[in-house]
Amino acid sequence: MPRTHAPVTLARTRAELTDALAGDCAPRAVVMTMGALHQGHFDLVAEAARRVGGEGTVVVTIFVNPLQFAPGEDLEAYPRTLERDIEGLRGALDGSGGALRVGRLVVFAPSPEVMYPHGEPNVRIDPGPMATVLEGRTRPTHFAGVCQVVLSLMHLTAPQWALFGRKDAQQLAIVRAMVRDLAVPVEVVPVDIRREADGLAMSSRNAYLSSDQRLQALALSQALEAGRNAAKRGDSAAGVREAALTHLSAAPGVEVDYVALVDPDTFIDLAGAGLGLPAPGEAVPCTGGSARTGLLALAARVGTTRLIDNALVRLR
Repeated sequence: MPRTHAPVTLARTRAELTDALAGDCAPRAVVMTMGALHQGHFDLVAEAARRVGGEGTVVVTIFVNPLQFAPGEDLEAYPRTLERDIEGLRGALDGSGGALRVGRLVVFAPSPEVMYPHGEPNVRIDPGPMATVLEGRTRPTHFAGVCQVVLSLMHLTAPQWALFGRKDAQQLAIVRAMVRDLAVPVEVVPVDIRREADGLAMSSRNAYLSSDQRLQALALSQALEAGRNAAKRGDSAAGVREAALTHLSAAPGVEVDYVALVDPDTFIDLAGAGLGLPAPGEAVPCTGGSARTGLLALAARVGTTRLIDNALVRLR
């Protein structure tokens, strides 16, 4: 059987992380997670391994960040499966047939007391106006908590690359803006959404769905396909959004939160939907001449579980 090419080192404190990374002069990449790892996370680890090569280090952080959760959200219920996650990381390397050879694989799994040793941080990151729309409107404190922990983990792990999934598209855009605006010396690398065979975007929250709800949740990816088809027909941006919204609104068992078509970098509204989104102005270029890429993003509740999904569409 294939063997793991690098041992998995578990660090729970800052001192243990420092020791695990001591003497590491090779390229380093970090994958930040809240645990409950699935194949989508392993795709991030695989891309990190490809970038660092056989002598490099991949750091996977596993931390359920309390600053990302508002009162009444699922902080306590969020799955914590550290042992299974570590076994999954070992399996991801073992099953690579040598393609994911890395020098070191370090798992940093701190407690809130380790990440925030002085309690609630006094100095906070303001994620800016992009964090007030869509996901930020539903979860107004969420992106401030994301930026706080992401910046801290970037400092603690000092990577050359930080890999983020495209499923959390608004998070990706905000982290990219933070890295740019605060001159953080790291390259943010997006990795495509991993989907189940039937199209459902992989998510740790899928575990909350019953079998019936899981079938109902397929309406999200189907709504995105309806929007993509409208774009291929040459429909306007408003028509693309309407096609997705119509499908999602008609789906049984699905409560729509939002459907938006935005610029993937600025989250400027491309479809005139409102939703608190900034409107396009003269300073916002339409890339590619007569065509541009839009992000079709949606969120909905299936039962008590809130799900998000998105797709890039080419607008004409």
